[in-house]
Amino acid sequence: MLATDVGCHSTAIDSIVGLCYVEAAQAVREGLAMSYERELLKGNTDCLLLSLVNDKPTYGYQIIKELEKRSNGYFRFKEGTLYPALHRMEKDKLVEGKWQVLPNGQERRYYYITKKGQAVLSSKLITWQDFSTAVRSVLHPETA
Repeated sequence: MLATDVGCHSTAIDSIVGLCYVEAAQAVREGLAMSYERELLKGNTDCLLLSLVNDKPTYGYQIIKELEKRSNGYFRFKEGTLYPALHRMEKDKLVEGKWQVLPNGQERRYYYITKKGQAVLSSKLITWQDFSTAVRSVLHPETA
């Protein structure tokens, strides 16, 4: 069946197809952007967490809130992302978790950076600086 057989003009069909293509392309771009952001976060989670714990011993919920605050809402970690990362870093001896009893009797697990964690953080920060400088040089050669 042709478009003219159902009373449609080809320009209307072309417009609909074009609109569908634009919407599909936008969805693909958004999906790729989200995937790219996820990969960037995955590659930098340890650095972000180590940096916060390096400032002072910190507990999980505090880490989530501080990341969100310092990033102006860009980083919104969920517990399902945070705690597996902290447990992995604890297993790798980058952080040490210690339970502390609060004055109200509640227990809270605080994470402390270890000497190994400080060394890894220092190395990751140097790598990040080199990488971001190189990216900036490519993207904006006139300001590099």
